[in-house]
Amino acid sequence: MNRWKIISWNLLHRSGAMVDDIAALILLENPDLFLMQEATHSIDILTSMIGGHYVRQPWADRKHGLAIWSSSAMSQTRPLPLPASRIPGSFPTRMAQILQFDDITIANVHLSHGQLLNRRQLTTIAKSTSGPTTIIGDYNTFGPVFLKGFSDVGPHRITHLAQKILPFRLDRCMVRDLNCSETKVLQKGPSDHRPIRIDLFSV
Repeated sequence: MNRWKIISWNLLHRSGAMVDDIAALILLENPDLFLMQEATHSIDILTSMIGGHYVRQPWADRKHGLAIWSSSAMSQTRPLPLPASRIPGSFPTRMAQILQFDDITIANVHLSHGQLLNRRQLTTIAKSTSGPTTIIGDYNTFGPVFLKGFSDVGPHRITHLAQKILPFRLDRCMVRDLNCSETKVLQKGPSDHRPIRIDLFSV
């Protein structure tokens, strides 16, 4: 049986979690993988602070992007372009960060705000991967998500307060051909999103 502890956190790139906050959470929780959304170049010194392995995937025309830290060696990640809005400038083009880790595929995501668009993006990820797969990150999704072959394992709690008032469950994990023993919303840090922890295993 293989087990993985994974943490995902939208850092809030302008004024949110900094590299010290990330390092402290990694040392506290000891995850196998730490997925980040809205990561900037300021996070690139993470491995010099705590070791491990790190890959950041910038987005075109954005100061931030996606990043993954791992406690053990990992293959290079690859970008997966996602569907974009046909209305220019309405929803910026997004990419998932795809990692083959052990015998599973991890998709680190920060999906668009458009509710039909982000579901199309999830479908693209599902069709572009095979076998045991997990899609983790900021879904920007309201309400239930139905994705053929995948289960929404949570966490089923509020992870974000819009304008510090409106509660939403934006940060999620869906899995295919994997099992989940526990999910948890962690203590809120400097970001407007709370980190989530997912414990997965395969048999």
